[in-house]
Amino acid sequence: MKQFLTMMFVCGAAFAQTKATTAAKSTTPAAPARSLLNPSTLKAKAPETFKVKFVTTQGDVLIEVTRAWAPLGADRFYNLVRGKFFDGCAFFRVKTGFMAQFGINPNPNVMAVWNNEKLQDDPVKQSNKRGYVTFAAASFPNSRGTQLFISTGDNAFLDPQGFAPIGQVIEGLDAVDKFYDGYGLNPDSTAIQQMGKPWVDKHMPKVDLIKTATIVPAVPPAAATKSTTAKAPATKSTTSTTKQ
Repeated sequence: MKQFLTMMFVCGAAFAQTKATTAAKSTTPAAPARSLLNPSTLKAKAPETFKVKFVTTQGDVLIEVTRAWAPLGADRFYNLVRGKFFDGCAFFRVKTGFMAQFGINPNPNVMAVWNNEKLQDDPVKQSNKRGYVTFAAASFPNSRGTQLFISTGDNAFLDPQGFAPIGQVIEGLDAVDKFYDGYGLNPDSTAIQQMGKPWVDKHMPKVDLIKTATIVPAVPPAAATKSTTAKAPATKSTTSTTKQ
């Protein structure tokens, strides 16, 4: 059974990373943020630890990333969140008790750019336990791109295959367990990349989505309040992790 799931996982990841070749339909979403069309603007080093909040169709999911686990993967994830890449992404490949995969942007123009942006492999330092978040990959080295999966079962058998977790779900794993899995492990990911949201809406109407993905500030900013007293002198502040 494990061999079967491994084969399905690798094959699905390979299909999901296939470069789109068909021109996008005119019904695709509005033009994306300029930074998403220029990956060179999304190369910042991630903090040593940071949290990302997914607002999904099943509820909120909070992910804590530890850069030391897989630095290259953590940096890529951090920058994709900063660039709003995951907003509107579908959990297009789900199997209950195994995993939930995401990371195909709903705009084909964005995917045409990012399909060429592959990562070098990170050494595996953590096991793919339930709730851990890991980049999907094909069956050849250095094939990670923009797609990740959340393990919903104990997937330690993926460890020796080079799947390096970058973080873990610390809140909302119950929401992940509810993601619709009726489309199985072999959806038409090439069509999703080529035709985007309109195709998903038509052919996968029950799929669960990431509505928004944001980096959670370590210290929430103080709420602005009106005051009749004299203003305090301005002070210097450190750069927020949410800066775009």
